[in-house]
Amino acid sequence: MNSISQTSNQNSIVRTEQLDVKKLWDDALVKIELSITAANFKTWFRDTHIVSLEDGTITLGVPSVFVRDWLSDKFQSMILKVLRELTPHVRSIEYAVVQRNDKKPETSKTQTINAALPLEDYYINKSDNLNPKYSFDTFVVGSFNALPHTAAKTVVEKPGIAYNPLFIHGKTGFGKTHLIQAVGNSLKKQRKKVFYVTSERFAVDYFNALQNGSANNFKDKYRQYDVLIMDDVQFLADKEKTQEELFHLFNAFHDTNKQIVFSSDVHPALLSGLEERLQSRFAQGMIVDIPAPDLESRVAILRAKAAQNSITLSEEVIQHLATTIEGNIRELEGALNTIMCQSQLLGRTLSLDEVKQIIKNSTRPRRSLAVSDVVDKIARYFDIDPASIYEKTRRKEVVKPRQLIMYILREDFAVSYPAIGQKLGGRDHTTVIHSCEKIRNDLKDNPELEEEVTQVRLLLK
Repeated sequence: MNSISQTSNQNSIVRTEQLDVKKLWDDALVKIELSITAANFKTWFRDTHIVSLEDGTITLGVPSVFVRDWLSDKFQSMILKVLRELTPHVRSIEYAVVQRNDKKPETSKTQTINAALPLEDYYINKSDNLNPKYSFDTFVVGSFNALPHTAAKTVVEKPGIAYNPLFIHGKTGFGKTHLIQAVGNSLKKQRKKVFYVTSERFAVDYFNALQNGSANNFKDKYRQYDVLIMDDVQFLADKEKTQEELFHLFNAFHDTNKQIVFSSDVHPALLSGLEERLQSRFAQGMIVDIPAPDLESRVAILRAKAAQNSITLSEEVIQHLATTIEGNIRELEGALNTIMCQSQLLGRTLSLDEVKQIIKNSTRPRRSLAVSDVVDKIARYFDIDPASIYEKTRRKEVVKPRQLIMYILREDFAVSYPAIGQKLGGRDHTTVIHSCEKIRNDLKDNPELEEEVTQVRLLLK
């Protein structure tokens, strides 16, 4: 079913559209199947489905963390392209690990989009690349990000004068992009010509301009704006020509009191492969850091995000999420999305035990850990010698940690059964399978073991 109605008034267009999300995904799968190998399609797209389509964001349900990570890393661009070919209302994709109950009837295959928004605010504006969902109203302020938030608000009040440039740095998922785009969206309301671009896109565009002999057009394009916001400048490392162009563009903006905002994963002084004169320019204004959110801030973020998404969470669930998921705001939001999707599928609020199970299935330790690191950390957690894990001993105090190590290597790191056996003292793969199955079965009715697994996973983050 597809119906569109539009009503105009002075300031906005109310747009209501009903989309059959099941049909949308079925049509998308047909196109995807024609674009990839049969093996890839069967492996990665089986048991996937659209959970929701809200404000231009598709939430795609997937059966496991491994599938989620693989689709995000390898097929994100293709999926987005296919969906946008089928409907213009898809802006971005998020993933949620959900377990479908095929015996349960789907209560709603049709999603309604009803947006009383100015139409220009409904999509990312291609002329400035700003995402309207990133605003100061939706930015949760805590003790960890109060300074960058204040600096950003000051820039909005006195653009080109107060802090120019504003340079915000911090690790991935701490809210840099949200904050710098909030600056852009606020200045846009002041009738400023704003342009947001990643450094990688800037470099590609400049390279293409040089190849096409249109370098002057490139310069004119960027110099027309009042505000330039550049994300992830660390990717300009060792791109000498692009750095030189940015240097001259910086001077042109700064000399005419036009605002410049940068973000990076590290302090500009620590950016390797960057010209000293550019680092000096970055330091001319205000440099602020967004560190990892503390526990109190994570709780505040969860409450705010739950309220924004109309999710009901008990205080014990909020505390569990804030304690379990440390550091990355994006992971907190991902956990909330997963909980919301599961809650929608079941038609009720989830219990703490259900949330614990979801978080266990939706979070994954660092994949860069070596097997020896996993062995060492878990052995020390149980206060035994790591060397005993590799021995042929059947001592009770060693057997359980060894089985748990096998289970974690299989479930969280997707190591094959034969490889686990080989790494842990040359054991047969059937021994590994038995150990993993035992832990899985024991977890069903052993709260103490479940808590141990949770603590071990936290150690491996």
